[in-house]
Amino acid sequence: QVQLVESGGGLVQAGGSMRLSCAASGRTFSRYATGWFRQTPGKERDFIAAISWSGRSTDYADSVKGRFTISRDNAKNTVYLQMNNLKPEDTAVYYCAASTTGWSTTLSSYDYWGQGTQITVSS
Repeated sequence: QVQLVESGGGLVQAGGSMRLSCAASGRTFSRYATGWFRQTPGKERDFIAAISWSGRSTDYADSVKGRFTISRDNAKNTVYLQMNNLKPEDTAVYYCAASTTGWSTTLSSYDYWGQGTQITVSS
C-alpha cells in the first residue's frame, strides 16, 4: 500500500510559477512510476505528466509541454511538478498517482492516488 499526499497548491497570477510536491509513504515508492493528472468540475481527469521509477523517462501532455517539469527524489520519496508560465486554463485540482505497472498516460494504469490540491490561476 502507498499513501500519497500532494502539497504546494494555491492561488497564482497568470505567468507565474508554482511547484507541487507529492510525498509518498508506505511500500517502496522508488519502484513506482508516478504521474500527475488534473481535473476541473464536470470534466474528466486528464493526464499531465509522468515519470518512470528511475526518473530517466518522462512524458507530458501537449498542453503543458515546455512549461511543466516532472521530477522525483527517491531518497525523499517525493515527486515534484514544477509549473511555469501558468495560464488561467491550468486552474484545476491536481492529483498525483503511482503505478505498479510502469509509467503511463492512462488513468486506469495508476493504482494509488492522492487527495488532490487546488491550483487557481488568475488572469
